[in-house]
Amino acid sequence: SSKSQEFKDLIWEIMEDIGKPNYSDYFPVLKYVDPSGIRRRLASNFERLIAVFQRMIKQRLADGPSKPDSTDVLDVLLDLYKQKELSMGEINHLLVDIFDAGTDTTSSTFEWAMAELVRNPTMMAKVQSELELVLGRDSHIQESDIPKLPYLQAVIKETLRLHPPTVFLLPRKADADVELYGYVVPKNAQILVNLWALGRDPTVWDNAEVFNPDRFLGSDIDLKGRDFGLLPFGAGRRICPGMNLAYRMLTLMLATLLQNFNWKLPDGLDPKDLDMDEKFGIALQKTTPLEIVPV
Repeated sequence: SSKSQEFKDLIWEIMEDIGKPNYSDYFPVLKYVDPSGIRRRLASNFERLIAVFQRMIKQRLADGPSKPDSTDVLDVLLDLYKQKELSMGEINHLLVDIFDAGTDTTSSTFEWAMAELVRNPTMMAKVQSELELVLGRDSHIQESDIPKLPYLQAVIKETLRLHPPTVFLLPRKADADVELYGYVVPKNAQILVNLWALGRDPTVWDNAEVFNPDRFLGSDIDLKGRDFGLLPFGAGRRICPGMNLAYRMLTLMLATLLQNFNWKLPDGLDPKDLDMDEKFGIALQKTTPLEIVPV
């Protein structure tokens, strides 16, 4: 619907502006001037987004809670609001976090994974063979099956290495002067970690620009922030709280689509000609959305 598209466009505008480099990040004296207009646009778009949430909330309060067997996140938040454990402002911020940080990041990674598999039909066939071996032809994947699918997990890790959900981790601030590899990072300096560059660092990864899930087979590299060459969800106390959910969702979605269908590009397009250019924002998206057809 037009309202759904408007909502999606609003979310993308916010994510795009959050991901853009801002001169005031590098020259703090400019933060009061806002030379790029990013802060003004973000403030306006956040107000529009919260207005959308408030319309949903007023409608839900007027209609009453959902049926017990269909309670959703909004019902839970409004119950906490009625118990005075959350304010309406806190609910607004939680909803902003859920929609901004938890939608396009996961869907973008899923799109990149499918694009890489379509470009590499042998790898797609290998995933499908693993799924047939573990699940058979008729059963559906369950969360308990995920550890039995090492190659599919390797595909997801390799996708997150080459195409991280975001270009930069959320900014950190140094709480004291510290020296790193001969560089002095002064207290209160803002620090941005470039995930895209880490994942393509040739000193860390062999053939860093090549999509090769086999590099993770038999490897103990995980996504929990202990291996600094692969930090798609961050690390430490500020690691992404949705990491486990995102990883499970990616695995379940990929397994379901690959188990039930073969996939190809439309109009006889050669997989090697698939456009893999990236669009910069808080989520790293394909410049040209992926179009594939089931076989």
